[in-house]
Amino acid sequence: MSDWIKRFLPFVSLLALCVVIAVLEPRFLSAANLASVARQTAVITIIAMGMTLVMVSGGIDLSVGSMMALAGVVGAFALANGAPVVAGVAASVLAGAACGLLNGGAITALRIPPFIVTLGAMGVYRGVALLITDGKAVVGLPPRFGYLAEGNLFGLVPVPLLVVVLVALATQFLLVSTRTGRYCYAIGSNVEAARYAGVRVAHYRIIFFVLLGALTGLAGAIESARLVTGQPTAGEGYELRVIAAVVIGGGSLSGGQGSVAGTIIGALIMGVLANGANLLGISSFTQQIVIGAVIVLAVTFDAFQRRRLETAAL
Repeated sequence: MSDWIKRFLPFVSLLALCVVIAVLEPRFLSAANLASVARQTAVITIIAMGMTLVMVSGGIDLSVGSMMALAGVVGAFALANGAPVVAGVAASVLAGAACGLLNGGAITALRIPPFIVTLGAMGVYRGVALLITDGKAVVGLPPRFGYLAEGNLFGLVPVPLLVVVLVALATQFLLVSTRTGRYCYAIGSNVEAARYAGVRVAHYRIIFFVLLGALTGLAGAIESARLVTGQPTAGEGYELRVIAAVVIGGGSLSGGQGSVAGTIIGALIMGVLANGANLLGISSFTQQIVIGAVIVLAVTFDAFQRRRLETAAL
């Protein structure tokens, strides 16, 4: 019963939140507003799906906001110098993947906790983004680049939503239908058991950080397309939102738990909460308090469930 509660509680919470906001503010259910929610949550959702891989395997990455800014700036430089839009997006993805490789390589080679490595990387990547841009936005990007963030496929489906769906399907396939996904859960559940079973733990941990970096780079390209500029200050505070999306969706900071569907629901809960707060005129400062409180509650619930399972096993 407790497993079913944990699995469906995020979905029920999202549904209840939508109903409450719709009753208080009917504009919430308008097609334009729902499309706006989809666009606003796309960046966080894409990064959160990469974070799901890392957190399921027992890791964490606090540098995703800075990484996103750096990757977005790199892609913006490519576009400003005449590169095609596809090449600019690819540059952002590759820059993010390179940052993920650095994070994963440092964690496995130096045997330092991910929290420490990525905390330091957060400052390094932000500093590099500010240094190469001199703290100024990268301008001169082609207007058609904005289609990635503001365009609609067939005039109906927001392009960022389509990207989220494709990333979600690929991540779900990786976690559920591949050996890499099975190893991800195995490493997060019991790293020593996975190592004794012959799993190359260091190798797969690097893979998960690289995938997170690549998805963060893709999100950075979408964020740059939204403003048609490369902002070195973009992504500030995104670390909290991304981790919150995974935890609210049923992921565990201890590893071994998490799902793509849960992460998407977690990201939507925060997106709907922020959108509803804006429609109702609630301060953004209050939103930060609520997000922090929700993270504490979700982690507390997870810890309580783990203690119950351990007690039952004894």
